[in-house]
Amino acid sequence: MSTSSRAPTIVERTPSGRSAAKDVEKQEVTAGPAAVGAVGQGQHLKRNMSSRHVAMISIGGAIGTGLFLGTATALERGGPLGLFLGYSIMGTIVYSVMVALGEMASALPVPGGQVTLAARFVNGPLGFTVGWWNAYDYLLALPAELSASAVLISYWDKSTNPAVWITVTGVGAVAINMAGSRITDPRFRWRQFWFCLIKVITIIGLVILGIILTAGGGPSGQVIGGRYCRHDPGPFVNLLDIPGALGQFLGFWTVLTQAAFSYIGSEIVALAAAETKNPQRAVPSAIRKVWIRLLLFYVSSVIVIGLLVPSNDPRLNLSTGDAASSPFVIAIQDAGISALPSVINAAILTSAWSAASSDMYTASRTLYGLALQGNAPRILARTTSWGVPWGGVVVGSAFALLAYMAAGAGQAGEVFGWFVNMTSIAGLLVWLSILITYVRFHRGAKLQGIDRRALPYFAPCQPYLSYYGLFMIVVILFFAKFTVFIDGQWDTADFVTTYLPIILFPICYVGVYCHKRWGLRPLAELDFVSGSRVVEDGLDEEADAGRPKSWWARAMDAVF
Repeated sequence: MSTSSRAPTIVERTPSGRSAAKDVEKQEVTAGPAAVGAVGQGQHLKRNMSSRHVAMISIGGAIGTGLFLGTATALERGGPLGLFLGYSIMGTIVYSVMVALGEMASALPVPGGQVTLAARFVNGPLGFTVGWWNAYDYLLALPAELSASAVLISYWDKSTNPAVWITVTGVGAVAINMAGSRITDPRFRWRQFWFCLIKVITIIGLVILGIILTAGGGPSGQVIGGRYCRHDPGPFVNLLDIPGALGQFLGFWTVLTQAAFSYIGSEIVALAAAETKNPQRAVPSAIRKVWIRLLLFYVSSVIVIGLLVPSNDPRLNLSTGDAASSPFVIAIQDAGISALPSVINAAILTSAWSAASSDMYTASRTLYGLALQGNAPRILARTTSWGVPWGGVVVGSAFALLAYMAAGAGQAGEVFGWFVNMTSIAGLLVWLSILITYVRFHRGAKLQGIDRRALPYFAPCQPYLSYYGLFMIVVILFFAKFTVFIDGQWDTADFVTTYLPIILFPICYVGVYCHKRWGLRPLAELDFVSGSRVVEDGLDEEADAGRPKSWWARAMDAVF
């Protein structure tokens, strides 16, 4: 029977056994891109995204210039083994965040994702703070992508001022957003799907090519193997020429913040849950495959990069503003493949441009949702006649102007590094809030006698995995830019871009807490029912078609 002829079934998740869900209290903040797609039209969100869309968008949200371009800085400072360890350890932290978020989002696929969940299971001030830090994160990610675009275009044109290319890509991002698109619009979903697919194909192709080049399959026939790891320059880099194991450890530690920038965006699956068909099926499916994606797209990529490019290669220095700083482009150039570097660079540029458009979309909708809740100036809730929150787009455009700091000769790469610092720290603070929310979720479920195994997704090793993530994030935040405290290494720009967000986050929370007088929600009163009732209009097309038969189809299903 086709899904179109099947009657919708009502699925109500009431793990606590209560028969009715109480209204969401005033403290709950439902801001965020997933929450606002239909609010201005007075409609509920439409659950018309398939699990395939959720999977691809969650992958594409994290694969971007951080992996394609930012790994240059990580390799230069940490060495091949430091690069591998840094991305692997950060991958375990991301996994702890994703499984915690997956359990909550699949059980309660509510609009606003982690913002709503923070307000529900902790208190309103945390929901408010997470909402604004989400906006802050994406508002700063926008100029980061624009400055990265300037770096990438300099591969072909070094004579034109980067301001020209920043303007072109920035105007393009604004035009796309002002033209209007809704996450519920099939054209928007499919456009994002294909952009994500380009990224995925690019990274898989680069990993395969890297393996071939390492084994001597390039035009020169030179076998590289583990030459750069075993010999000169070696597996680690001694940061700031500090001798011995201490210098090597410090070099590895600097990789962690850079790795965080590469992984940020993985949590978008929670925002998509409110607009997904059968979220109790789609979200767990996406979460269970996280470790496969982490291994395939990140760990394998940094292994290949570490094998192919020596950490002392001067082209890795992003401060030169040269797009050849991408480790993938460097490796292909060294292999003697003439045309492919331009093709790869074009694919990376497409990634940066699409990411800039998505960042502006997410930031403007987040600000719109905050304004609707009274947590931002009301002007940000105003929309055009075709439903675009122009106030949020204007704010996003203003932040995009920060990218012009990269307009000076040779400054694009340096400015990109500043934005990497700021967005990485903001993203880590949001992850920290997600884990705090989950600890409260876990404790509340235990107190209320809710069997977590009955939930759509049961996160493993909890709450200890969340405690691990909390501990690691706190340590990374505290020592994020420790180099500025080393004698003779003070850098005001690095200090401000790293530690100012860390200082402002608790100030924002405490300020709202004191103003609103909203305390922690009692564990016995945590609401596990509101938002768990989902209308399932049949099954996803993938599930309806049955389990893939061929090994190739099963492999693709395991990843996507």
